[in-house]
Amino acid sequence: MYDVIIIGGGPAGLSAAVYAARACLNALLLEKHPMGGGQILNTAEVDNYLGLPGADGFELGQRFTEHAAKLGIKPVAEEVIRISCGGAVKKVITAKQEYEAKAIIYAAGAGHKKLGIPGEEAFAGKGVSYCATCDGAFFRGKTTAVIGGGDVALEDALFLANVCEKVYLVHRRDTFRGARTLVERVKATENIELTLDTAPEEIAGEDRVQKLLCVHKKTGEKKNLAVDGVFIAVGMAPYTRLIDGQVKLDENGYVAAGEDCKTSVDGVFAAGDVRTKKVRQIVTAVSDGAVAVAGIQG
Repeated sequence: MYDVIIIGGGPAGLSAAVYAARACLNALLLEKHPMGGGQILNTAEVDNYLGLPGADGFELGQRFTEHAAKLGIKPVAEEVIRISCGGAVKKVITAKQEYEAKAIIYAAGAGHKKLGIPGEEAFAGKGVSYCATCDGAFFRGKTTAVIGGGDVALEDALFLANVCEKVYLVHRRDTFRGARTLVERVKATENIELTLDTAPEEIAGEDRVQKLLCVHKKTGEKKNLAVDGVFIAVGMAPYTRLIDGQVKLDENGYVAAGEDCKTSVDGVFAAGDVRTKKVRQIVTAVSDGAVAVAGIQG
């Protein structure tokens, strides 16, 4: 039996592995993908992780994995298909076998909802981004487009307006779902152009993003927006399927766990993007991993 099973090999899970190893806990790290590192493996450049400005995302993910491995915890490439959180003994079942532990750190993460349009995948990290606070600085003085109509899209547009020459805010409806105060601020910002009742159809370019092809939903009119970057803000989807119904989730489907990372079930902790939180960044995920292990130690 393990002291703790860590599910997810992103920054939160790998940080938990490092802290578990240093605490001399018998820990198992399960990651469904062959390589640990999580979403940052697909990030061309990370510029907001303290002490490592301009870090290559893939390289940073590898370094996180190597750090844990150096302390004796390597990600085991097995996909978890079922978890039993109840009782003093927690059970984690993969396609290969069943594991038991005294505690679980659930760090499965969350994924950005995709538009599913041509060019989105091809230009990921080459002008297509899902995080304005992460990547906005790379578009200083340039023209960008934000796609979405909720609070995150509005906040992204305002953030980018501070660094970009122009920001298109593209939304498929004629009204926003976000807070009225944010809407008013967006409307009052001179370099934000509202492009409403409009749906994106394709992201195009050569080596990097150069234009966003859109269609007006009511008139059918086509429009090509010349942009250097496209920020997609249509929501997040936490990976909570494995523990849904066993631990409490918030109204948005994230694991209801505070800064102590404790869930509604004793011995089960949530770390990283999968838990309720305001800021989902590498630095907060890494912090969660440390905090969760501290909670196990009591």
